[in-house]
Amino acid sequence: MEGIFTAWGRILAGRAPNLSVEITRKCPLTCPGCYAFTDDHIGPGESHRQLSDFKGAELVDEHKPIHVSIVGGEPLVRYRELNEVLPWLAGQGIHTQLVISAARPIPEEGSGLRRLQVVVSIDGLQPEHDAWRTPATYDRILKHIVGHEITVHCTITRQQVQRDGYLEEFLQIWSANPAIKQLYLSLYTPQIGEMSEECLTVADCDRVVEQLLYYRAQFPKLARAMPEELISVYAEPPESPDDCVFAKITTCFSADLEKQVTPCQLGGNPDCSRCGCIASAGLKAVGRHRLPMGIEVGKVFDGSSWVGARVRQVTETVGGR
Repeated sequence: MEGIFTAWGRILAGRAPNLSVEITRKCPLTCPGCYAFTDDHIGPGESHRQLSDFKGAELVDEHKPIHVSIVGGEPLVRYRELNEVLPWLAGQGIHTQLVISAARPIPEEGSGLRRLQVVVSIDGLQPEHDAWRTPATYDRILKHIVGHEITVHCTITRQQVQRDGYLEEFLQIWSANPAIKQLYLSLYTPQIGEMSEECLTVADCDRVVEQLLYYRAQFPKLARAMPEELISVYAEPPESPDDCVFAKITTCFSADLEKQVTPCQLGGNPDCSRCGCIASAGLKAVGRHRLPMGIEVGKVFDGSSWVGARVRQVTETVGGR
């Protein structure tokens, strides 16, 4: 409850309680479709290797978040800085999510830290994962996660849905791994107008929702991370970024720590009507919970956001005089 009230205070003060920082643009992989390589994240005509990285402690001091997501590129490229920043964030009482590919060894300094969640991205079963990740990384991931407590995250694509038993096999394999604490499954979110092979149809989404609800009973590591309310929200995506709680309470910065990524962490023009982001779905599910007086949490959030926007407007006006 302490975290909820702290976040509420940030919102009322006109501040986003969540901060997402691309700690680096560099990555040893070249995965097709990676949003971190788009112009919204690195600028037209530039590559990750041409750009410098900067320290982000000043962003934390400025925005005073209660939750920080460290993404990339591949954050493990900057393992020396992570060895310093992860304990520092924990000492500040900030909940931190480190999203990595685990193509490199995971720093031991993060083991046992409170308020730290290490999320490893997996692109399906080994044949599909290694075909998508260049160079292949599946075996390296299995080696690097040993001795750590990991959350696996996989984005479901149409190719996976079309193969009978695919999700069940994926859940069986990763549920059996002792390093895995819980399993996150998102649905592929396309950009507006995108017609790639990964795009899910409405029927595909309905099928995934049905399967995930069924598999919760068989796989505790899935049930632990994905309540029924969250999974059901996948069938009712937001209409626009203005309808997305995650987009409204998360400030996202690219690796120069100056360029703000909008409208959400994906950047570009995501097709919200086909959104499968687990963060968006999770917060929408929370918003549907009712307080003791029967008021939905989402209604309280909307009112608090309106107040916060007015507070921030007044603060900026006074500060600009």
